[in-house]
Amino acid sequence: MTRLLFIAVLALGLMAPAVGALAHHGWSWTTGGNIDLTGIIETVRLGNPHGILKIDVEGEKWTAEVGQPWRNERAGLKDGDLAEGVELRVIGEPAADISDRRVKVERLFLGKREYVLYPGRD
Repeated sequence: MTRLLFIAVLALGLMAPAVGALAHHGWSWTTGGNIDLTGIIETVRLGNPHGILKIDVEGEKWTAEVGQPWRNERAGLKDGDLAEGVELRVIGEPAADISDRRVKVERLFLGKREYVLYPGRD
């Protein structure tokens, strides 16, 4: 009985990090509503599990999570489109804690061109 309990506790302990990772990369940390921000890209890190843009929005620093490389490509983004110094507009779901200044981008605009990362999320 003690051995079975030990195995069950060990299994639960090994699953906990995976559950946390899934929650982070899903939508659970967002509000479910949308915000619209326009700013200048300060830093870019594209890749898996998703891209991260640091943008300056009227003096406030925001973190914008864009899609995985395949999702960005499917939306029509090309290498170099998301680069330091580029002005962009993002529409997406902000963190439930707005002081976190983080948004999961559903759509973005470079100039007048729209790129839809998550169709049907509006």
